Amino acid sequence: MSELIPSKLHVTLHKGTSERELYLPRRYTLTHSDVTSDLFLSIGAAYDQKQISGWYTRLMRDEVLAEFKEENGAESLHVYCHVSGGIVLGTAGWRNDILQHHMRMVIEALRYGDRELVSAHPQLDDAKVRVHFASKRARYNRVEDWGLFKEYAPEGAR
Repeated sequence: MSELIPSKLHVTLHKGTSERELYLPRRYTLTHSDVTSDLFLSIGAAYDQKQISGWYTRLMRDEVLAEFKEENGAESLHVYCHVSGGIVLGTAGWRNDILQHHMRMVIEALRYGDRELVSAHPQLDDAKVRVHFASKRARYNRVEDWGLFKEYAPEGAR
């Protein structure tokens, strides 16, 4: 069951980014509000530095970055999240648990937020999803396979 509430997802396309044309790199910056639970997704050729430069975001480090890459002639989606290191709120184990718990919703937000692109380029649904957890602690510093992008399509659209 999905946690994603589409009405709480706010999507911004960077200038020069097409809703339906695929140009690589295509990068995603996802942040959220702890107060309203709204999600803010920026899509463009570069990560949205303005979106992640505020003091609260820098302290929490709970933004998620992602990008489509071409590997072996096919697209794959790489998702990057910060587990530990630097000035960050919470222990690595606690942050890891939260990221693991919400990762399905994060990938659903990326898929739903860029649904027009996937509609125009259905091969993207076959993209492998790899999640990179960055941590100073070896136990939490890893890359995991999270299946195919199509597994994160909205209910009824699969």
